[in-house]
Amino acid sequence: MASQSTKLLIKGGRIVNEDQSFIADVLIENGVISDIGQDLGVSNEAQVIDATGKLVIPGGIDTHTHLQMPFMGTVSVDDFYTGTRAALAGGTTMIIDFVVPSKGESLLVAYDRWRQWADPKVCCDYSLHVCVTWWSEQVKSEMEILAKDKGVNSFKMFMAYKDTLMLEDSALYFAFEQSKRVGAIAQVHARGDSSS
Repeated sequence: MASQSTKLLIKGGRIVNEDQSFIADVLIENGVISDIGQDLGVSNEAQVIDATGKLVIPGGIDTHTHLQMPFMGTVSVDDFYTGTRAALAGGTTMIIDFVVPSKGESLLVAYDRWRQWADPKVCCDYSLHVCVTWWSEQVKSEMEILAKDKGVNSFKMFMAYKDTLMLEDSALYFAFEQSKRVGAIAQVHARGDSSS
């Protein structure tokens, strides 16, 4: 039996994009925007939402989450189910969480663990940043694998949390250099006090 297509028409709302806003209808078919325009006509099987006087905006992206994250003997209260369910309730349709390997742990092993936590629970789109908590040729190689094969496009380095997450200056330099080489964004948790 063929599956039925689903259609949703959002009528008469003010569409807000990054460069302009305008009043129009939005037709969504099978979860994908298929048309934007004035007075779009659709068949009777479409669900219609009257958005007159309301804003129609894209879903938000929360680029800094810590779901189900173990840290200093605790674990964040929201797991990937409760955190992403709450995100959707507030209009956030994608999150980017942080993979935080222990010092000396394989970045790939940590990445796979976060995926195992997230994949069966997430309610929205998600991606992962990966933290670099130590430096070696293995880390350098794994950063390339993560970027080329796993879709990771950002790495985070720490100048805080000495003896757990913090990188020394030379390791920071190598991690920045490798981030650039593999086409990834380098993020920094900066702190000037070397004792922290």
